[in-house]
Amino acid sequence: MLDIARGLWQWIEQGRDFAVASVVTVSGSAPRAPGAALAVDEDGTAIGSVSGGCVEGAVYDLCRQALRDGETVLQRFGYSDEDAFAVGLTCGGVIDILVTPVRVGDPGRDVVAAALSAACSRKTVALARVADGRAELLGRGLTVHPDGSYEGTLGVRRQLDRTAAAEAQAMLELGRTATVVIGEKGPECGRPLTLLVESGVPAPRLIVFGAIDFTAALVRLGKFLGYHVTVCDARPVFATRARFPEADEVVVEWPHRFLEATEVDHRTVLCVLTHDAKFDVPLLKRALKLPVAYVGAMGSRRTHEDRTRRLREAGVTDQELARLRSPIGLDLGARTPEETALSIVAEFVADRHGGSGLPLTSTPTPIHRDTAAASGGAVRQRPVQRSVR
Repeated sequence: MLDIARGLWQWIEQGRDFAVASVVTVSGSAPRAPGAALAVDEDGTAIGSVSGGCVEGAVYDLCRQALRDGETVLQRFGYSDEDAFAVGLTCGGVIDILVTPVRVGDPGRDVVAAALSAACSRKTVALARVADGRAELLGRGLTVHPDGSYEGTLGVRRQLDRTAAAEAQAMLELGRTATVVIGEKGPECGRPLTLLVESGVPAPRLIVFGAIDFTAALVRLGKFLGYHVTVCDARPVFATRARFPEADEVVVEWPHRFLEATEVDHRTVLCVLTHDAKFDVPLLKRALKLPVAYVGAMGSRRTHEDRTRRLREAGVTDQELARLRSPIGLDLGARTPEETALSIVAEFVADRHGGSGLPLTSTPTPIHRDTAAASGGAVRQRPVQRSVR
């Protein structure tokens, strides 16, 4: 549910009752990954999605029922299930959905509120909930922080809470959302319990160097995709809030100096749109040594050849140069700033998820990759009951 934290936090602040349906596990071809959520409030307003549309109606009804009776349920939808087929899951996948009421006065509301508050404040946090096991524990959860501290209880014994918190902390360090199986009495003791652990980490950074017309379009698409977007340019007349109102930050500084001083990580995307050697060379010399997700630079092929020569002269190795995406973007035949921004975003999204960048009609691979395998997935999966109360 952390993917729709802002909307849910507003409902918490307004004292509204709501129910949340979360994707627990996915197998085969399914449109949403574990952690994706659909929520319905007391007036019937819905936010989020669990299936891209194919089972939304049935899940909406489950949320309304959970609000009425206060019961948490676990439901499976799959291609071979006649009921699921009737509501539209024809993509061939199987998804398990946990539906939890979050009502004023419910014991678990404070736990959910703590996780939502942290996520909305761009703090790192995990929400661990029982998704399968003893019926009376279903939906109970903990809010877990990076240091291992936690709020809430699963309501059985302290050892179980500590074990669940430790597992959630480990998942949080990796930024993963998936299921993990633990023992009811500790790490491997007692009947198994499946936890859905949702990791909420601050939005990945997109840093765009160069305050040009292409940058404005790239900022809009970056924000749409959920990035924290920074625009940096050494020229104060161009790097203004008025020109880039949707950016989270607009920084006037020499690009390489800003990059030396700012914080980046393995998810950070760096787009160099200045195509000016006095900016590009010192910036890229620094950028190509950093453990970031993507480094791309704009310019013609002639500009790229000249830039590569200058970078080699500056001491950049061939191994480092191999990381540079230049000319930046996929070949979409882009003409306008918006189309060019789309080609850039398409390239770093494909790079992030291991996509080929080819038309789906020409690739034999599954449309929806195995998200569990890609992220490490569930430690163990077991048959899920159609409805647990």
